[in-house]
Amino acid sequence: MIVFKDILYKVAIEALNGSTDIEINKIEFDSRKIVDNDVFVAIRGTVSDGHDFIEKAINLGAVAIICDTLPELLVTGVTYVLVKDTNLALAFVAINYYDNPSAKLKLVGITGTNGKTTIASLLYQLFKKAGYKVGLLSTVKIMVDEVEYKATHTTPDSLTINHYLNEMTVQGCEYCFMEVSSHGIHQKRTDGLHFEGGVFTNLSHDHLDYHPTFAEYRDVKKSFFDNLPKSAFALSNSDDKNGAVMLQNTAAKKLTYALKTYADYKAIILENQLSGLLLKINENEVWVKLIGTFNAYNLLAIYGTAVELGLDSFEVLRLLSELESVSGRFQFIVSNDKITAIVDYAHTPDALENVLKTINDIRTKNEQLITIVGCGGDRDKTKRPIMANIATQMSDKVIITSDNPRTEDPATIIAEMEAGVEPQNFKKYMSIENRLQAIKTACQLANPNDIILIAGKGHETYQEIQGIRHDFDDMKTVKEILQQLNK
Repeated sequence: MIVFKDILYKVAIEALNGSTDIEINKIEFDSRKIVDNDVFVAIRGTVSDGHDFIEKAINLGAVAIICDTLPELLVTGVTYVLVKDTNLALAFVAINYYDNPSAKLKLVGITGTNGKTTIASLLYQLFKKAGYKVGLLSTVKIMVDEVEYKATHTTPDSLTINHYLNEMTVQGCEYCFMEVSSHGIHQKRTDGLHFEGGVFTNLSHDHLDYHPTFAEYRDVKKSFFDNLPKSAFALSNSDDKNGAVMLQNTAAKKLTYALKTYADYKAIILENQLSGLLLKINENEVWVKLIGTFNAYNLLAIYGTAVELGLDSFEVLRLLSELESVSGRFQFIVSNDKITAIVDYAHTPDALENVLKTINDIRTKNEQLITIVGCGGDRDKTKRPIMANIATQMSDKVIITSDNPRTEDPATIIAEMEAGVEPQNFKKYMSIENRLQAIKTACQLANPNDIILIAGKGHETYQEIQGIRHDFDDMKTVKEILQQLNK
């Protein structure tokens, strides 16, 4: 058993009612998971308020409550801790409960609009190849060295983060690479963690359903770097106009990477083909299996991070050449009749433009580029017309379809996307609400050597409609359809 007062280290307590010298079982912020002797932290979420469930938590056996507003009726025998911010309190009690696991690892956080998953996943892959025990916290999956766990959020809640970091230390991991989302930073999920380094990828149009302005979105990302310790490094993409902003107030060692401007880590693309890239990184050439300019940036960030963490630069180059693409990130197959199908997670205007530019840079223009694109429901609506416009400008044919409509009407989402298509491109597109039918139609329209891009869902193996998740895997679907058409 753990004594309650021992997990309150660094928690800013405004008022206390009851004893902190009590034994506790575990911490929960979901009242449904409470059992005897638990601590319940009341979190104000976007859907529900944990303060409404304090009574339920006590009835289920909670012996301590952490809240930002005390209930009118205080139950005898229950300890109440009043704090200003329960998200911040949760971050610190989670760290204390698991005995500060991030301080026992070399933890690197990767933030930005695009590239987080690729960089974190490939760093995990690279350090595993280098012979280390490594952890990964990503959108796609959580890895504790060789053991895989399912991921539910880009940046999990503080309890989940510290639970897995602790598991990594138990299993002897030396490094952990973690995606850090703007939601996670804003909701204090990463506060109190000890980071060895931070990486900034880029900043573009995303999450404006959550952040009221682009400036707030940028500043939330910046706050991650502001909070890095002097002992850490901050590696930023200096080709991005917000790259310098991220480094303005950090105490960490400031470093940059770039393709276009002077930087500490500099690369030039010598060859860009469907089979890979030939890069010159800091005067040394390396052939890699990944494709496109956006991956050149990702690989440069990976190279810089690995070198800053102490790996030999020539060894890092060798390992870069062995890296395989991440699931759902420019993942492609070529059918028997030479139709190339590419599946990519591109779900922001910037990401979609990058992927289409990559394809257009590689292709001969003697073939058709058919793009299937949708936008998620209950998310930033302003990007919908922009994405349809980009797709129709940069493709020969476009099918606008459903992504994850969630609780929205798919037809409404499609109509909002269609509003962005310019008159000269009207003949280029069609709308098919059913995603399976959209992929089937694209495959039927494709001739030998044509390219089909299926954007938006990438690694996801489901489609969420009215709160229900249905099995749906873009790569599996397009493979099966192309095989059937080849028979």
